[in-house]
Amino acid sequence: MGHREDLLEGAKRCLLEKGFARTTARDIVKESGTNLASIGYHYGSKDALLAQAYIALVEGTSDGFGAAVGGGVAGAPGSLERFRAVWRSIVDSMREPGSVWRLSMEVMTVQLPEVRDHLSRAQREGGRGLVALLMGVPEEEVSDETADTVGRFYLTLMTGLIAQWTFDPKTAPDGDALTEGLRQVIEAATATGS
Repeated sequence: MGHREDLLEGAKRCLLEKGFARTTARDIVKESGTNLASIGYHYGSKDALLAQAYIALVEGTSDGFGAAVGGGVAGAPGSLERFRAVWRSIVDSMREPGSVWRLSMEVMTVQLPEVRDHLSRAQREGGRGLVALLMGVPEEEVSDETADTVGRFYLTLMTGLIAQWTFDPKTAPDGDALTEGLRQVIEAATATGS
């Protein structure tokens, strides 16, 4: 690996161990075996590097539960069974030690404009990935409009789930509870003709 990749890997380890606020440039350099100047050269700033590292962590976790669901565990694309399987997998990843999702709560509150700007640009792609996973289609087939509506709905659900798991894992919903809630919402909407 070159310095760029070493920095990214070191930053990912630092984020999982210390979070955004407590990770220093010196921590990243120590963890990556590089030097301070290489952060600016390759990423522009420590904050930009941490934002990239966070996105890489989320993508890695998403790939993991996507593979689990895509490996025949899930129901038909768009079905309640598929919804249940995907959210069960996501919740299982929240239970793991060093879960990137707990780090997400800190990311939501971070007041570093460069980090927030970088991460806000990734929101559409996060929604697109969830739509692809739940609907069983390749990401490139998910339109911007769908990513901005259905994808944002799923991201809102994910954000609430992360918050509940961060504050009180004992009472946070699992994939079964989320699916039952969705089923009841669909049933009520269908009964009223909405």
